[in-house]
Amino acid sequence: MTLFVVALGFTFVQLGQWQLDRLDQRRDQNANVVVHEQAPVQPFEEVFSREITDADQWQRVEVTGEFVADKQVQARYRSFDGRTGWELVTPLVTTSGQTVLVDRGFVERPAGQDFPRTFPAPPTGEVELVGYVRRNEQGKPNQMTPTENTVRLINSDALAPWVGRDLVNGFISLIEVTPAQSAELEPVTPPPLTEGPHQSYAWQWFAFAAIAVIGLFILIRNDLRDRKRAAERKAAVGATAPATDPQPSQEATHGSRTD
Repeated sequence: MTLFVVALGFTFVQLGQWQLDRLDQRRDQNANVVVHEQAPVQPFEEVFSREITDADQWQRVEVTGEFVADKQVQARYRSFDGRTGWELVTPLVTTSGQTVLVDRGFVERPAGQDFPRTFPAPPTGEVELVGYVRRNEQGKPNQMTPTENTVRLINSDALAPWVGRDLVNGFISLIEVTPAQSAELEPVTPPPLTEGPHQSYAWQWFAFAAIAVIGLFILIRNDLRDRKRAAERKAAVGATAPATDPQPSQEATHGSRTD
């Protein structure tokens, strides 16, 4: 039992520490968003010249090019601002000759309705857009590989063979575009600058670990107390038992004796 409780307590502590690590990551992400919000808009070529990492996310870039309308892909089962729906991803060929994926926005899916099979067309001709830098999303290969123009995760490396073009690493979440696009596409903005439930979850796991240790202590104490009481009862029973003469009487019992 002791070994089990120790292992359980260790697991709870590790889970609490994991939540604290998640809290540190969330704080770093929030600080990163604040810094990028205050920074000026960057040229596309200066940012998308390397692998996009978490540190690059949510800074703003501007780029000019033309959308590839026949290679749009629907990213399903997306959540945004407490709602569920889908996002529309369209490749953009920039004036520099590079191709980048553009998440043109989120559309909420009404309850009980299937995902649409036709998508809003992008603006034709040359467009100028501003958007957020996003790193590639990671997951299982079947979540990133298109099936009937749909994916679960947006990953430029996985989508490049389907698009038929070399794609720069990462993608752009559209903020605004000129000429304007369909109004039903809602720009995907950075997550709220909150710390989430990670700290409270961490304290819960630490509390579970403390409860496990305290419970073990109480169990051992009660077990020792019960054993002591059992020993005292046994001793008391032995002290009150009547004494018996182990030797039989030597007096004759065969009737009266006459001298």
